[in-house]
Amino acid sequence: MRGEYAVSMEELTSVGGLVTVADGGAPLDGIVFDIPSRTKVVVAVVDRSRGPVFRTVHPRTLSERTQEAPDDRPLRMLIRRTPPPAHGKSGDAGATGRGSRGHSRGTMHRTTGKYRRRRAGAR
Repeated sequence: MRGEYAVSMEELTSVGGLVTVADGGAPLDGIVFDIPSRTKVVVAVVDRSRGPVFRTVHPRTLSERTQEAPDDRPLRMLIRRTPPPAHGKSGDAGATGRGSRGHSRGTMHRTTGKYRRRRAGAR
């Protein structure tokens, strides 16, 4: 029965969601940028010494918030100027850095024909 368990932050949070990050220090207001796995969430937060930055945190350190914060505008600007994350699917040739299926090796070096010319001239 699913109703007996608390709903995890992973199920509540979506990309662009407003969250509060509590990972040991002072709680920080943030915006979810990416969810690459079940144990990682990339959140845009304002670091007091460096400005708006991305942090990878565990979903358990997040709690949802409903109110806009004064730091949300610079966080949205950071997210807007950052390219979207690329998540490769299994079997996707572009993600693995290899060619199409069945061709696990790159093409061999092609000679310029010097060997043939030398052999032909020797006759």
